[in-house]
Amino acid sequence: MNVRPDFSKNANMAETAPAFLSVWDMHSYYGESYIVQGISFNVHEGEIVALLGRNGAGKTTTLRSIARLGSPQVQKGEIWLDHQPLHKMASHEAAAHGLGLVPEDRRIIPGLTVEENLQLAQIAPPVGWSIERLYELFPRLGERRRQEGVTLSGGEQQMLAIARALARDIKVLLLDEPYEGLAPVIVDEIEKTLRHIKAQGMTTILVEQNAVRALQLADRAIILDTGSIVFDGTAAEVLENESLRAEYLAI
Repeated sequence: MNVRPDFSKNANMAETAPAFLSVWDMHSYYGESYIVQGISFNVHEGEIVALLGRNGAGKTTTLRSIARLGSPQVQKGEIWLDHQPLHKMASHEAAAHGLGLVPEDRRIIPGLTVEENLQLAQIAPPVGWSIERLYELFPRLGERRRQEGVTLSGGEQQMLAIARALARDIKVLLLDEPYEGLAPVIVDEIEKTLRHIKAQGMTTILVEQNAVRALQLADRAIILDTGSIVFDGTAAEVLENESLRAEYLAI
């Protein structure tokens, strides 16, 4: 069996307990552009971690690098999930080992109903998240199960994208700008859902421009600036530190 190395002594890491997901000295590029510049951090099982920073700081690139999407190119570093070396895997292999990325554009499949989108993603047989259980989590989707997914409202499409990731019985949920363009009442509903699945042990990394909302939801915050980590600590510390928020988050 593969064994995750002990990265806990790295100075960039706020935690010293064994991690569920470890990113170690990761460097990522888009062509010649050097975006993620040697970042290291741990995420513990059941945590919600907010990955924050100004536009262009490297947040989405970090998520895509963890998901092993191929673009950006990870040219150096290690990524371990539950003792498995994701850095040695292609994107489909990393997904099979428990990564679920919900991209900003949601990628709902045209021509398929809500239920067909979920059926296409679901493992067989489902271990944790059956389609009926997902409808209990997202009642709006149950009401619209026969409706074509791309005709849903923006908030409902976000719910479908999250439900589709959960349908694969993932271990880590990677969310890229889940609140983008959504009304506050829909954001409230999605946050309630994220708290619910956290209570059941889901580990989540959240990239979000609405930093205050993200910090109110998260256990921990990692702040990026020009591809490097400038803060790794509790979300409460960021909410209480006005100078930190002003310098790196413009809030």
